[in-house]
Amino acid sequence: MAGIKVTDEERIVPTLCKPAIDLPEFVVTHDETVDMTERVHADHPQLALALRLIRNVGVAKRHIVLPVAEALRHPGLAVRNATYEREAKSRIPQVVAEALGNAGVRPGDIDALIVVSCTGFVMPSLTAWMVNTLGFPRHVAQIPIAQLGCAAGGSSINRAHDYCVSHPGRNVLVVACEFCSLCYQPDDLDVGNLLSNALFGDAIAAAVMLGNGGTGISIEAHCSYILPGTEKWIAYEVRETGFHFMLDKRVPDTMRAVTPVCQEFVAEHGWNMSDLDYYIIHTGGPKVLSTLRDQADIREERLEYSRTTLRERGNIASASIFDVARRIFDSADTKPGDTFLIGGFGPGITAELAVGTWR
Repeated sequence: MAGIKVTDEERIVPTLCKPAIDLPEFVVTHDETVDMTERVHADHPQLALALRLIRNVGVAKRHIVLPVAEALRHPGLAVRNATYEREAKSRIPQVVAEALGNAGVRPGDIDALIVVSCTGFVMPSLTAWMVNTLGFPRHVAQIPIAQLGCAAGGSSINRAHDYCVSHPGRNVLVVACEFCSLCYQPDDLDVGNLLSNALFGDAIAAAVMLGNGGTGISIEAHCSYILPGTEKWIAYEVRETGFHFMLDKRVPDTMRAVTPVCQEFVAEHGWNMSDLDYYIIHTGGPKVLSTLRDQADIREERLEYSRTTLRERGNIASASIFDVARRIFDSADTKPGDTFLIGGFGPGITAELAVGTWR
């Protein structure tokens, strides 16, 4: 595939172990979202369009870190970022402990920490706090990823794979921390922003990539791809009030161009994309999944894990593919040799893809 590097499948094949997920306790249902939109934006000139899009988004409920009444207020960027840091530090320890337990390792067995997030900013990175607080080695490599949005879930898996291949026998912990509700902008009346308010949810996910052994998905190859001319289609505009999410109306159709890239990548690995056993696909929205299904001739039931995450969590950004993966781990249907495609999509428009088999 031109312009895309694929790892050599004859090299070390690290294993992605069962992810852990933490969901905040506050829940917003689809009906509540519709009611809030009608009430808060009653005089919006495009309210009918916004409501139609919201009703078709396929999200039954979402989890958020603050009660709805607080989430709808904007106390200022400083307060919101302080909330992000407080909530991250209070929730990460439990989800990390579960992920380590799933992989059968301890903090001292981890050689690199990857933390991905696009919904808050902390410097030094949360990785430094994790080393000082959670018992990780002082020599651990810190790899924070901050600007890949939803694609960062796939990117974190691929970068963890790269580290394990470059450092045989070593292990990586990935943490995806996304509090999308803290980016709510009550005065931003763009239809794309209103839609995003009904699509995104909050979650923290964590997973271990083992350099040797383990049970899970052995990552055999990966690639990255940027769709030309689309770098402004998903973006943040940084204003005094913080991050304003910009969503171009053409984004749902980008899968028409990205799906052939996925098919070519899978074919280079010697597989047919329509014949794979499992698809761990980012929950960008119902049209993303339907377009991939139709163009790649994937049976609908093969996408049910992604559909369920979208329906029960919303789009939880970089944490999405870990939630989808966890559902597959919990299904108890996997068997050695089952084939997987992992796909994360986000700003750029960027696709982060990986293929692997169950071991």
